[in-house]
Amino acid sequence: MISYLKYSIIIPIYNRPEELEELLQSILNQSVQLTIEVVVVEDGSAISSKPIVEVYQSKLNLQYYFKENSGPGDSRNYGMQKATGDYFIIIDSDCVLPENYLKGVDASLQNNYTDAFGGADAAHPNFSIIQKAINYSMTSLFTTGGIRGSKNLKSKFQLRSFNMGLSKEAFTKTKGFSKQRFGEDIDLSFRLWRLGCTTQFIPKAFVYHKRRTTWRQFYNQTFNFGAARPILNKMHPTTAKITFWFPSLFLIGLILAILYYRFGNSWLINIYGIYFVIICLDSYVKNKNILVAITSVWSTIVQFTGYGLGFLRSIFRLTLLRQPKEQAFPKMFN
Repeated sequence: MISYLKYSIIIPIYNRPEELEELLQSILNQSVQLTIEVVVVEDGSAISSKPIVEVYQSKLNLQYYFKENSGPGDSRNYGMQKATGDYFIIIDSDCVLPENYLKGVDASLQNNYTDAFGGADAAHPNFSIIQKAINYSMTSLFTTGGIRGSKNLKSKFQLRSFNMGLSKEAFTKTKGFSKQRFGEDIDLSFRLWRLGCTTQFIPKAFVYHKRRTTWRQFYNQTFNFGAARPILNKMHPTTAKITFWFPSLFLIGLILAILYYRFGNSWLINIYGIYFVIICLDSYVKNKNILVAITSVWSTIVQFTGYGLGFLRSIFRLTLLRQPKEQAFPKMFN
């Protein structure tokens, strides 16, 4: 059992005040009374969240800072530098905390203290069909292998910045997130392990993650995830895995399946058909909604297409053109 912990919840935000209100209310509704502070970092937003903050400053120990836009990772670092707690909980503004979130985090750290922790994401019953479908494709065993929330990952769960914790000591050791705008959370996981810091996955520390609400936004997000992975492989060579190629191979295979079908050969398109039926059935079992189940097939295709194309573009620029990572993916480092 460890001694008493003071938590600081760090929330970077950019042009989404309506999301912040929901998140702050969910913090206020927590079932356990802990000493916490909330640090909101406005990352150069054109649409200010200050009016929302002012409403909640009388209800929460809430600090608000406005800074020039420098990306979410740098904003999280800024918040941790300003925070007074000895354990930081980092939450993205498009998340909502279940009422037992802090209770689950504190109980897990009291029982098994680690330098950092990660949590999963879930779809709230009130989410839209698209949000539920996207949540399915991002978390399912049949799409991502369940890597975003598998209990079997134990200490090697790669932290995700939308929902994670980091001790003040670990922040001091690592200097927090790097300057890159995508994949910065995975980079931090690798640096924590290299320094001998301990991590864990806390099943009860899940959040309701609203994610991107349009297909274009979701595609852009997964494209950036895919583009970041080869760069992370280059930065941390021992972490590269063959499974990172799967979305690209899925996309190439799907294109070939369509071409073969047009020339009268249907065996490959049938394999994809079986896979999509499995996705649909599994999503229906989990969501109990046929529209969500059907939409989950499309969200899987969008996810794999975005990630696969981003991954291939980075491989092409890094390997064939031999560009430095800053040139291969300028949006990641600007």
